[in-house]
This record gives sequence, C-alpha cells and structure tokens, in this order.
Amino acid sequence: MKVCIYGAGAIGGYVGVLLANAGADVSLIARGSHLEAMKSNGLTLKINGETKNARVKATHDPAELPPQDYVICALKAHQAWEVADKLALLCGPDTAVVTMQNGLPWWYFHGFEGQYANRRIESVDPGDRQWQAIGPERVIGCTVYPAAEIESPGVIKHIDGDKFGLGEPTRKVTERVKLSEMMTKAGLKAPIIPEIRNNIWLKLWGNLCFNPISALTKATLDVVATDPGTRALSRNMMLEAEKIGRRIGVHFRVDVERRINGAARVGAHRTSMLQDVDKGRPIELDALLTSVQELGRLAEVDTPHIDAVLALTQQMGRVAGIYPTFPEETTSHQDERVD
Repeated sequence: MKVCIYGAGAIGGYVGVLLANAGADVSLIARGSHLEAMKSNGLTLKINGETKNARVKATHDPAELPPQDYVICALKAHQAWEVADKLALLCGPDTAVVTMQNGLPWWYFHGFEGQYANRRIESVDPGDRQWQAIGPERVIGCTVYPAAEIESPGVIKHIDGDKFGLGEPTRKVTERVKLSEMMTKAGLKAPIIPEIRNNIWLKLWGNLCFNPISALTKATLDVVATDPGTRALSRNMMLEAEKIGRRIGVHFRVDVERRINGAARVGAHRTSMLQDVDKGRPIELDALLTSVQELGRLAEVDTPHIDAVLALTQQMGRVAGIYPTFPEETTSHQDERVD
C-alpha cells in the first residue's frame, strides 16, 4: 500500500511513522529544516514513553514520487487549497485522497441529493481549485482527534488521542476504506463512519467558536468554556450553527451544553488558532467560521453572533497581517497541527 502524507508536520508525521512501522510504503511531503532532518535521520515519534523512528522517502516535490494508493492531506485548509495542483500529481486512476482538515471540507456537497447537490463552498475552495484539480470522487473524509506537535525538526511529540473517523461523501463503504484496516494495524482507532458529515459538524461545532474566541481573548479552552460571558457567546454561536446544520440534514448526537462541557474538561489547552496568532502564522478562519456563515446564507439562517465574532477575528487577522489566507502565500507546510 503506497501512502503519501502531504504535510508531514505534527499530525501527518504522527500518522506517517505509525503507518510506516506497520508495513505501508510511506512517503512524506514537507519542506525546510523539518524536511532536511527527515532526510538525514528519518522521522521520529515520541509516544507513550517510547521513541519510534521511520526511514521513509521525504521530499518537497510530489513530482518525484509515483502515483499513490492514498494521499493523506494533513495541511491546514488554506494550505491544501494552495497545493491542489501539486497534490494531483500524486494521483493515479484509483488514488484516494484523505482530507485531514478542520472545518467544513471543500467536497462537502458531493454526494448530496436535491437542492444542495454539488454546491461549492467558495470560502473554502475559491475558484473550485480543489474540486477541479483533485475531484470530489477521490475523497475519503476524515475527522482528526489526536493532538501532537513538532518538538524539533524531524521529531514529533504525541500529546493525546488516537482516533480518526473515516467516511466517503457518498455514504457508501467501498474498497477504498481499506485504509481503515491499515491504520488499525498501525495502532490507531480508525472507524468507518458512513455519515462522516455528522462527525465533521460535531468537531466543527466547537472549533467555530472556541478557536476565534480564544484567538481574540488569548484565553485557554477551559476559560472560554467556563467564563459566563464567553460560554454564553459560544453557546449562541453553536445554536446558530446547529440550526444551519439541521436545515441541511445534519444530525447532532449531543446537545450544546454537553459539547461545551466536554471542551471545558480538556483543560488549559491553547487552541490551534491561538497558537497561530501568537506565532504570526495565517489563521485557519475561513474553513472554521466563514464557511459556516456562507452555509447560513445558503440555508437562510440568521447568524448575528457568528457574524460578529467573524468580523472581529477577520479584522484582528488583517491588522496582524495573518488574514486573509486566500489566495496569498502562507507559511510552511509543516504548520498543520490540528486540535
């Protein structure tokens, strides 16, 4: 099984080491000092008190690699948009592309029936770049729950979690989800979820409020979720998003209060958007929040709280020079930690 990890940063590197050690033919796309370290010493993963190493092909140029069985795109959403044409170089007739991004994915309405069939989400895929270059028929959707970080070039530190939900946009279970078996063999939890969109929304539900609020306030997740003011704001944003989701067919298996309480229990976690703001990196705002506003307009749902937080975060990002992220150049492809 040939598997290329496009964006071998924290999450991509974590998955890459485990898949390689489980017997997959793994290659990695990265750049900069992280790439040079992998070329010299392989990719190292620190996990559960152990150190694992994988010697795999690592390059910045996908044209150097043959067509793959699976391409796992572990870049942030705006970075994935940038490299769509390059990622397509890795695709043969039967290649599947696994999207490991936060937020609403560019392929979201592929496989839909009725009025929303094959709609595009412009805020995530301006100009249909990924839709045209990659094609939604290749996609396996993925929800990412682990947390990891790049400790130093070529070294990944696993922090928590081991679950990745996998599912096809068409809701079918095909031969392509054999990746689930390989990931399970590698020691990961990789259940096949026919209604992957429900899982995407459940994770997005928290990301769309906790990430921008934490970026604006500099507060950690436990504070955002328990302070009366920011908890109420989060709740109102989530209720607006829930109304949008239900109108387009999403099922939420937990309620708002339970979702917020679950976030509070995570503790003093600095969200990925807060980390990006502190490091001066482009913020992943469009996939997490602008896209929800866009779907609100589509579904004719008013979103006053989402609109206000989005406007504030956009202005903060523009003043700091870290937003917009389309179509301008962004930072290193290894900056892809997912929370």
